[in-house]
Amino acid sequence: MRIRRKPWARPELESCDFFITNPREYKGKWQQLFNNDNPIYLELGCGKGTFVSVHGSKNKNINYIAIDIKDEVLVLAKRNIEKEYIDNGVDLDNVKLMAFEIALINEIFDKDEISRIYINFCNPWPKERHKKRRLTHTRQLLQYKNFSKPGTEIWFKTDDDNLFEESLEYFKECDMDIKYITYDLHNSDFEGNVETEHEKMFSDMGIKIKCLKAII
Repeated sequence: MRIRRKPWARPELESCDFFITNPREYKGKWQQLFNNDNPIYLELGCGKGTFVSVHGSKNKNINYIAIDIKDEVLVLAKRNIEKEYIDNGVDLDNVKLMAFEIALINEIFDKDEISRIYINFCNPWPKERHKKRRLTHTRQLLQYKNFSKPGTEIWFKTDDDNLFEESLEYFKECDMDIKYITYDLHNSDFEGNVETEHEKMFSDMGIKIKCLKAII
């Protein structure tokens, strides 16, 4: 779906205290930016921010970094995060938001900076020539290894059957162990799920949500 350009999105983001305009400057320094020793969890492709807003406001002992590429989407994430924190009556000091190309993610994170990675309903890129763009492709998973602590979990959710099955092979190619897997998330024993806007849309259509946890 094409996103209509919003010229006011970038100015609103840049006026936001938790939006990072220069992420490359913080490579190796993210812990300093949060000003604590709490683990850092990373969401790749945060969309409208439903997932990170709920997790962040309920887990103040965790730092969160949420990344997407489009200002027009991130500005909605920014607003949703602010609302969730206000509604829960907690300070918004453990979330950072940024616009960045995830294929270049090694440019902004250093060794052992990340303790968990979330990938929720990423673009399935079904055409063979585009599959290397998948956030779960072997090429990307090897990048995540470079900046994740040993034992880091990747939580991956999707509605797409082919993406899920082929991602299982990608994880195996990278020697990552599958700790948990379900082909019907909403009828499973999975704990800690937060339903995203895409997840609700697909579930309402009768599509089962696939989910796994892999260990780096």
